Amino acid sequence: MRAEALKGHLDGLLLAALEDGPRHGYAVKEALRDTTDGRLDLPTGTVYPALHRLEQAGLITGSWSVVGGRRRRTYELTEDGRRSLAGARDHWQEFAAAISTALGGAPWPATS
Repeated sequence: MRAEALKGHLDGLLLAALEDGPRHGYAVKEALRDTTDGRLDLPTGTVYPALHRLEQAGLITGSWSVVGGRRRRTYELTEDGRRSLAGARDHWQEFAAAISTALGGAPWPATS
């Protein structure tokens, strides 16, 4: 998948990778790759700066640990991060419905 297709959605994808619980940085990258059957195999140079940005924004928290003599940073969603993830999901549903309609896919879902 081309990187341009992810613009505006990377934060939501990374937050979703942390929804099941804390993960260290590389495990976030692996979770995203695994849940998309390898379609999203982002470079570490994309993932780590985005994780740092999400941490600075208060959407995730990070803590250092030592595993096997190596330091690694583990990230976890904050409550603000959970709310942001819910918003990202809503935004994605609207976007996907609009694109599907424009490209001849399913009609817009009925709204009440």
